[in-house]
Amino acid sequence: MSDPGVPDPATTLELADWRRRVSTLYAEVRAGAATDPRAAWDHWRAVREDLYRDHPRSPVPEASRAAFRARHWPYDTGLRFEVPVEGLDAAPTPAPAGSAGPLALPTSTGTPLEFVRLGRVTIPFPAGTRSLELFWMAGYAGGLFLPFRDATNGTATYGAGRYLLDAAKSADLGGDPARGTLVLDFNFAFQPSCAFDPRWACPLAPPSNRLDLPIEAGERLG
Repeated sequence: MSDPGVPDPATTLELADWRRRVSTLYAEVRAGAATDPRAAWDHWRAVREDLYRDHPRSPVPEASRAAFRARHWPYDTGLRFEVPVEGLDAAPTPAPAGSAGPLALPTSTGTPLEFVRLGRVTIPFPAGTRSLELFWMAGYAGGLFLPFRDATNGTATYGAGRYLLDAAKSADLGGDPARGTLVLDFNFAFQPSCAFDPRWACPLAPPSNRLDLPIEAGERLG
């Protein structure tokens, strides 16, 4: 019998391969989107579907993988932006005023994860400008994190929201550090792992990142 505190070597190598493939995919997306965002999106959809259907570390339950097909809204050129991150001239905010320590975002399993507020992005949606908070994972290695909720949640998309950036898992669409900007293309919005299987623990979008309009772009449930 193996020690439950020691990772299974085969499982660990499968997870490393999953992360390697996702990292390669987003590097290809960033390179391709510089000249043809729609073609980069087509590539992203095809590779993600293959990974979710065929890879042993897919978040989709094993019994459902063979039939898995990803669903997306058509690409919308009006939902791709490059925007500045506001507030970078100030120290990241660890918690609401008057409290101490990192900001704890709730998760789908109830155990919070620690983040800091890095800043805010203002997005000129066709329906009007809206703002979202940008987070940095407080744990080892960190990573940009941008979750959001919108009016499609609970019907066409996962009820607790979707992710646009999750750099700890290589989901990063790029930007220009010299100008302090990030690329935010909502056509690349994706469901968190817990949308496919509740055994996964996924940080959820806080109230500040709940949009009052439908974002009919990116990954959908049906």
